[in-house]
This record gives sequence, C-alpha cells and structure tokens, in this order.
Amino acid sequence: MGEVLLEVKDLTKHFIKTKGLFFQKQVGAVKAVDGLSFKIYKGETLGMVGESGCGKSTTGRVILKLLEPTSGQVIFDGRDITHLSASEMRPLRREMQIVFQNPFSSLDPRMTIGDSIAEPLRIHGTHKGPELTKRVRELLDTVGLNSQYAERYPHEFSGGQRQRIGIARALAVNPKFIVADEPVSALDVSIQAQVLNLLDDLQQEFGLTYLFIAHNLSTVRHISDRIAVMYLGTMVELTDRNRLYDEPKHPYTKALLSAIPVADPTKKANRILLEGDIPSPENPPPGCKFSTRCPYAKAVCSQQVPAFRDVGNEHHVACHIYDPAHSSHWAGVAI
Repeated sequence: MGEVLLEVKDLTKHFIKTKGLFFQKQVGAVKAVDGLSFKIYKGETLGMVGESGCGKSTTGRVILKLLEPTSGQVIFDGRDITHLSASEMRPLRREMQIVFQNPFSSLDPRMTIGDSIAEPLRIHGTHKGPELTKRVRELLDTVGLNSQYAERYPHEFSGGQRQRIGIARALAVNPKFIVADEPVSALDVSIQAQVLNLLDDLQQEFGLTYLFIAHNLSTVRHISDRIAVMYLGTMVELTDRNRLYDEPKHPYTKALLSAIPVADPTKKANRILLEGDIPSPENPPPGCKFSTRCPYAKAVCSQQVPAFRDVGNEHHVACHIYDPAHSSHWAGVAI
C-alpha cells in the first residue's frame, strides 16, 4: 500500500455533559468518536462517509488537534502528536491543514482574500514583503483564480470561488496532509465537479494526502482511493473504492449505496429502507451499534461488539456475519 503518513489507534472523543450552575456534575457523555483505528498512506485519498452526526467531522478535527482526543493515539509521519501542546503543534500546522465545509463562513468578511491567504504565511514567518505578495498571487493562479483578485473581499465571489480561496489558503504553507471536510456539499452541483477536479489536480501536482469527508457517496467515489464507512462514531467498513461499490459487505453500507439516485428512469431503484431512528450517541445500544436497525440482527449482535476484521483483499468489516466464532448463527443468511 505504500508508506503510512497518518495512523489512528483506538481514537475516542467524548463530549461531557454537565448539570448545575456552580457545582457542575457530569451527567453523561456524547460519544462522537468511539474507538477508531485506521491508516492513511502517503499520496492517497481516504474518503469517509456516513449519515449526519456519525462523527466524520469530529474525527477530522481531532486528528488535526483542533479538538483534544479523549483517548487513543494520532501518529503523523512517524511521530505521536496526541499529547503535544499548542506550542509543540505549531510547527506541525504547516504540514496539516483543513478545508472547511462552508466557504461562506470560513472566510473573514473584513479581510481581503489576499490577506486571508497570506495570514498563515505571516504566522509561520515563511514569506515577507514582495515575496509574500508574489506567493499569494501564485496561489490564486494555482487554484484557477485571477491573481488580480487579491484586493477583493469574500462577498464579491461565488461559493465555488470562495472554496477555491479556502483551498489556496490551505496550500499556502505547503502541507503534506489536508482534511477536506465536506468541501463541496455547500456548492451547486454544477460547481462541485470543478472543485473535485481541482483537488485531484493539486494532489497530483504537490503529492498531497487527503482525508475527504462527505455524505455524498457518488462524490466520494470520484475522488477517493479507499473509502471508510462510519456509523455512530465507529467504522463499520473500509476498503478500496471499487470493491466497496461492487461488493459491499456491511448491511449499513448496502443501505447507503441503495439510496444513490439512478440516472436511468426506466430502472427501478432497489432501495433498502432502514427502520427506526439513529440511536443517540449519548446512549448507544450495546453490542453492534447498528443492531437496532439491521434487518439481519440476531441475539449476538446486541450482546457483543463485532471485531473490525479483514475478510480478504484488505476489505475490513465490523459485522458478526463475518466472524468465524459466530458462523453457525448465520447459516442460510445471505446479505
């Protein structure tokens, strides 16, 4: 697979709920990320998909230490960064950047776009004076915008142009790794392909590595090398993008794929409708978290957490159906 750039081990992020004005008492915890383990290889794009609230964006922010993890490890380029202080993380910020979801709120309306792009360069002291101005104009050209636009303000640009500005800002300090947090979900469909192609071109040009977070499965397939499927803070499936679409293993993945619209009106979509609501991340069900909505669930599913195992060809699935210890429970069941 190549050289590992980022490794996540048993990562959790719980948001504590408290009660009381003066003497605050913990009354619960929202388990936004609950035991993730995966690797991202240099030069690849790992897509991360799942329903809203499954912990995708929180995962990205914890990896970048924009949020502190509750437990687990984040190893970047061979270095454990989990417990680094803000000052120790500062040099690493040049190597780890983020493109935010909403280009309308991620840019300061009081700053010109030139100042927004130049800000990380000033913070890290990499460019000054004429070199700074030249670098900003180069970045605008790189993302397909006129370099003369540097003196304009965000309100003068469309959503697609603003997202290009956000990408230029992330590229400013020559990062190795970028978390793209649903970078096209707020854009018109006609513009989404342009931004995705831009990200792909930049990856080829600069050797970038992406964690691409999205809820649109068609979008993720276009840009990703491998795809991870998340449900309620855990990863339920991880494999090559083509294998995921051609041979999905987990019942939740199959349900997601069945919801992709079919372009041919003569074909009837075979939708898999999941019953019930997503359980609360504050009080997830025991065992497999998907057991309350899974059409194949058996007693073992609500009793034991399924192992995230390789079922062949680097195809990882967290489901008791593929656990040899419980194979007798699934005789005659085909999913």
